[in-house]
Amino acid sequence: MKIAQVFVFIASFAISARSEKDYSAFDSIPPEPKSKFALLDDVRILANGLLQLGHGLKDFVQKTKGQINDIFRKLNIFDKSFYELTLQTNEIKEEEEELRKTTSILKVNNEEIRNISLELISRIENFMQEKIQLQEKVGGLEKKVAKLVHGQPVIQESKEITSLKSFVERQDNHIRQLLKIVQDQHVQLNKQHGETTELEDKLNNTDFQENTENAFSWKQTKPQTIPTPSPNSMATKQEFHGVATDCTAIYNTGEHSSGIYTIKPNGSEAFSVYCEMKLDRPWTVIQRRSDGSQDFNQTWGSYVNGFGDLRGEFWLGLNKVYSIAKQADNILRIELEDWKANKRYIEYTFTLGSPETDYALYLSEISGNIPNALTEETEMKFSTMDHGDNTQRDSTCPENYSGGWWHSGCGETNLNGKYTKPRSKGKLERRKGLYWKPQKGRFYLLKSTKLMIHPTDLESFD
Repeated sequence: MKIAQVFVFIASFAISARSEKDYSAFDSIPPEPKSKFALLDDVRILANGLLQLGHGLKDFVQKTKGQINDIFRKLNIFDKSFYELTLQTNEIKEEEEELRKTTSILKVNNEEIRNISLELISRIENFMQEKIQLQEKVGGLEKKVAKLVHGQPVIQESKEITSLKSFVERQDNHIRQLLKIVQDQHVQLNKQHGETTELEDKLNNTDFQENTENAFSWKQTKPQTIPTPSPNSMATKQEFHGVATDCTAIYNTGEHSSGIYTIKPNGSEAFSVYCEMKLDRPWTVIQRRSDGSQDFNQTWGSYVNGFGDLRGEFWLGLNKVYSIAKQADNILRIELEDWKANKRYIEYTFTLGSPETDYALYLSEISGNIPNALTEETEMKFSTMDHGDNTQRDSTCPENYSGGWWHSGCGETNLNGKYTKPRSKGKLERRKGLYWKPQKGRFYLLKSTKLMIHPTDLESFD
């Protein structure tokens, strides 16, 4: 449009110049006959205008061509990005389908294992009833033998008793084998349950690339936990009148309310514990942190004997925990809550060593919905700032990391550390805090923790 205007202007100028020239010539010189050819100046002006018009058109064409090339380049980039997004979407859909198939298979396997476990338990109960009947028969035969000490029938009776005792021993061995099988099935079921929960969490999570910074929020399945009772709800101390070796014995008598009870483990003096009756089983709480009201930077003697208030924050005591744990195989359950109200748990089978071993802990994970942060398959001795085995770690660990714990090295998880809120700054201060640290990841400060123990379910068949 602008080029056309230039052309019109040039043409008008040429005509005007020609008119002015003709007019001036008319005033001075008589008019000459009109020439058949255009004047040279007019031709030059017109040619110059056409040349400028050509240059303008050429520039316009070049500019338009560049814009078209730029548009095509952007379209190619868009097509490539769209293709890559399509490939990624297809891969995610394939992963989701594989996870769904795996989850379905694991659910079927869990159901089969659960049915097998129930069948084995039923068979064990039948064997136990037969065992009791046989023991009653053996008792009756022993009474008859006592009455017929001087008679001949004693030989026949003795043979019968021997045969029955042999049969009972075989039944006992068979029952013990079945117990071992059920125990293995129970452990396997717990592991598969954990895997199934983990897969379901991944399926429910729309972001497959969430980083480890959100380690407490990447799993959507909520653990089966009950909020810590408030001090008012625990104000009434519930005493169990009689001999109870642990919270399980109290639970079996019909006491199903959480609270403070008195127990007397085998070979130990009586002492008070907090029994938490939940998840259809009783748990003996050995540690609780919730508000930082109790200082956990204590000496070796305090950690051995225990400290704190059973209604709030406390440490039960290594000696008391050992007296409970040595009675049977036990499960250790650790419940954690971060400062965003995310709750997680993890369970281990464990053994606790005697005082001579510094209460060495041996763990093996069986289930949970949070990554493991404790050393497995290795004995870890308990240590404090004034007592510890420095051959297993840097000798400065008890000074740099507050609170007593089962240390295997400096900087790992410590649930008895200083109660520190997230706004605290400084690396050293964070490492003195209450945190859970997986093998790969940073220190995650916690708001509350709870450690509980419970005998394995198979112990009730002994």
